[in-house]
Amino acid sequence: MKKYPIEYSTKKMRVGIVWSRFSEEIGVKLLDSCIEQLKELGIKDKNITVASVPGALEIPIALQNLALYSHYDAMIAIGVVIRGETYHFELVSNESAAGISRVGLTFNIPIANAVLTTENDEQAIARAEIKGREAAKVAIECANLIRSMENNYYIEDSL
Repeated sequence: MKKYPIEYSTKKMRVGIVWSRFSEEIGVKLLDSCIEQLKELGIKDKNITVASVPGALEIPIALQNLALYSHYDAMIAIGVVIRGETYHFELVSNESAAGISRVGLTFNIPIANAVLTTENDEQAIARAEIKGREAAKVAIECANLIRSMENNYYIEDSL
C-alpha cells in the first residue's frame, strides 16, 4: 500500500488569511489563535498575509483575489455566522462555504474553512480559539499533502 505522509513542514510556506469583521470580537479571537498556531508551526510573519472583509459572504471574493495575484501554499477563511430569526443564516452559511470550496478547487489551493456557524454568541466564543488553531494545522497539513502529491512522494508499506 502507498500512503501519503502527514506533515506539518512549513519551509518557505506562504499562507493567506481572509477574515470577516462581522462579530468582530469573536473573529479577532479566531484570527489571533490561528496566527499564533501558524507561528508555532514555523511560519514567519513575513509569509502570512491577512485581509479583512465586512462579512462571511465577502470571504470567497477576497480569497479568489489573493489566489489570482499572489502565490500561497494555503489559505484560511475565518468568520462567524450566528443564527438569527430569519433564513439569512442558512443563506450566508451555505453560500460562504460553497464559495470558499469553489476558490480552493479552482486554484488548487487548500483553504481551511474556519467560518463558525453557531446558534448563539456563547457557542461561537467557546469554539473560537480551538477552531482558529485547528484551521492553521489543517491548512499546513493539506499544503504538505498537495506538495507530496505533486512530487509523487509517498510511503510504501510492505505487507
